[in-house]
Amino acid sequence: MKQKIGFDNEAYLRTQSAHIKERIAAFGGKLYLEFGGKLFDDYHASRVLPGFAPDSKLRMLSQLKDDAEVIIVINACDIEKNKVRGDLGITYDMDVLRLIDAFRSYGLYVSSVVLTRFMGQQNAIAYQQKLEKLGLNVYRHYPIDGYPRNLARIASHDGFGKNEYVRTERKLVVVTAPGPGSGKMATCLSQLYHENQRGVNVGYAKFETFPIWNLPLDHPVNIAYEAATADLNDVNMIDPFHLNAYGKTTVNYNRDVEIFPLLNAMLTHILGESPYKSPTDMGVNMAGNCIVDDAAVRAAANEEILRRYYQALVALRKGNGTDDVVAKLELLMNRSGIKPQDRKVALSARSRATETGAPGAAIELPDGTLMQGKTSDLLGCSSAMLINALKYLAKIPKEVDLISPIVLEPICKMKTGALGHQNPRLHMDETLVALSICALTDLNARKALEKLGELRGCEAHVTVILAQTDESVYRRLGINLTCDPAYQNKKLYHG
Repeated sequence: MKQKIGFDNEAYLRTQSAHIKERIAAFGGKLYLEFGGKLFDDYHASRVLPGFAPDSKLRMLSQLKDDAEVIIVINACDIEKNKVRGDLGITYDMDVLRLIDAFRSYGLYVSSVVLTRFMGQQNAIAYQQKLEKLGLNVYRHYPIDGYPRNLARIASHDGFGKNEYVRTERKLVVVTAPGPGSGKMATCLSQLYHENQRGVNVGYAKFETFPIWNLPLDHPVNIAYEAATADLNDVNMIDPFHLNAYGKTTVNYNRDVEIFPLLNAMLTHILGESPYKSPTDMGVNMAGNCIVDDAAVRAAANEEILRRYYQALVALRKGNGTDDVVAKLELLMNRSGIKPQDRKVALSARSRATETGAPGAAIELPDGTLMQGKTSDLLGCSSAMLINALKYLAKIPKEVDLISPIVLEPICKMKTGALGHQNPRLHMDETLVALSICALTDLNARKALEKLGELRGCEAHVTVILAQTDESVYRRLGINLTCDPAYQNKKLYHG
């Protein structure tokens, strides 16, 4: 069933930008803001906080664009080994260019790129030259012996002092990166050291959406964050420093809690006095204050935990996952009081597969109706499900053929003939192309295509692991897909 709105996105844009302005003022007019998580494609947040727009963070920053500039940080070691973003399939160095384009499209000023842990890597040198030819300012930061524990060395001429000082000109300096381990925090601290040496009053804060500090530890939204980072072994926990300092219970995660004593000592060493008593103090996230329907948010978060569980099973079957991740997700489901069979579309898809003896698919439409798809000679189960769902939404009778056999059969023949495919069945993208051709002359096909947008946010399940082609179409349509951890055939290679 279509998710109820549980999050007030407009209130979030207002309150979040206002809170960051307050933090800037608290530090005398300049703030380095470590910006974690996904910036303009935060689909995890939009799934667990229904109403949250995937580009909310960028939209929020765009409200501060006259006072903000962006520094993008990339680890030179990641450039050297061509590290790839798993969700996008592109290297970190290419993602920096993507991020710059995204910031600029929102009117935000990207002032520079910082190469961290620079040790003369040839690929990093070539990358710097490429960026400079594109008109970007590039700075180098170096490894520091004893980092992060040797405070005297870190905050000295031989530590942060040997890093190139990044020249900034605006009140809010957003420091972000293509992925974790890039050196965002070290870059912020290095800048604090250099600014302090120049007599400039500056502050540091951290922006992370999850875990949400003012939701309970066992709230499904916070558990869903643990599920999303199960492979990183992140663990939510009560912030002991905040509890000790203020007597209030707040939620943070293990890595921030573990590093806080060292970070606090660094801030004290650099600034003379730390402004913070806890990791929670450092944060500026206001998302928890913008939840307007807790029940809707809880339900959405539980669905996300189930999705992560099924994804972990598929990763394990593909050889990309581990038993430990699956075991952790089982524990998280137990904490939330949910079970794998609570995913209704999975039960419906399996029911169809049992009836037909072939792979089945199911989707839950906005009104709660479950539509199924079966595998046939000409259509895969996902394609059949898509056609059935569009028929239902467009109020087209079941017996009506949306794709004329005159169009369908030649395409299938070409696949097995000229293109040499063994499987004649149409994938989802091929099905949509065929439907588009039919829409030129057929009113029903045209009405069906007009309903594609209503599939965004719907839940779907398929009883086999899909080809990348179909997975991509689900993603582009905004359908939340899960699969059973099984292949359709017993081949060793599944391309």
